[in-house]
Amino acid sequence: MDIGDMVEKIFSGRWIAGATIADSLSITKKFNRVGVETMINYLGEDFTNIDDVNNSLAMYMRILKSIKSAGRQASISVKPSQIGMLISDKVLNSNYKKIITKAKRYGVFVWLDMEESEYVDKTIKLYLSNVKAGNTGICIQAYLRRSESDIKVLVRKKAVIRLVKGAYSENQKISYPNRMAVTKNYYKLMNYLFKKSGRFMIATHDKKVVLEALKANKTYSRDVTYAMLNGIQNRYLVELAESGEKTSVYVPFGPKWFGYSIRRLKEAGHAYLLFLSLFNNQGV
Repeated sequence: MDIGDMVEKIFSGRWIAGATIADSLSITKKFNRVGVETMINYLGEDFTNIDDVNNSLAMYMRILKSIKSAGRQASISVKPSQIGMLISDKVLNSNYKKIITKAKRYGVFVWLDMEESEYVDKTIKLYLSNVKAGNTGICIQAYLRRSESDIKVLVRKKAVIRLVKGAYSENQKISYPNRMAVTKNYYKLMNYLFKKSGRFMIATHDKKVVLEALKANKTYSRDVTYAMLNGIQNRYLVELAESGEKTSVYVPFGPKWFGYSIRRLKEAGHAYLLFLSLFNNQGV
């Protein structure tokens, strides 16, 4: 086994369900048994080739049908750059509408993932143009300085927001410079959601943040779901589910694992350095 195969096997075992829809549904079945829903994502991003975009659209259509057929408790999470954002607005809008229309027919919720800062305006515009569909939510990243104003606009439009910290590298003029600052902004945005929104998702592995959210909800009694990435705090997420909280786990699958895994390593800090050392030692 070469180094690439070895690293892929490690990532697939920890964070990624596998290469196929069946793999994602298998993981979903295990989580559903302990009261945790899943958010299924087909890996891939920044597609500039229409064939890749068409493949992603077809894959999400198959995922929706599979969720319905299997009777699983799952939503899907879609990246705009994999369904046409870098092709044209027409292709992007058409594909997104196709996905949410079929998802609504099957009773499946659709999350719109957020990517780098350069995509934020188009992503929010896409979401708001379809928010009345009623089965859609959007991810907002606390590491961006603009997110406070974005959330205020979205909440006024009755958006369902998934609040995350974010794992992209950006210029400090538009992003907060370190984890402490990002966490501080996360608290600020979270408190705004508790005060102004009726339904949202707190997506973080930071137990201190989760505990503050649980405490806040004793006051506000909102429809809150606690979410995490597969393979990072699974046991804690199950504990939350067992205590009666609504929970969900992000389950990616597919062969395009590299970019996603690098962002997870960056979140882990020291593990990222170990990964780079491993590759450097192999002359890759």
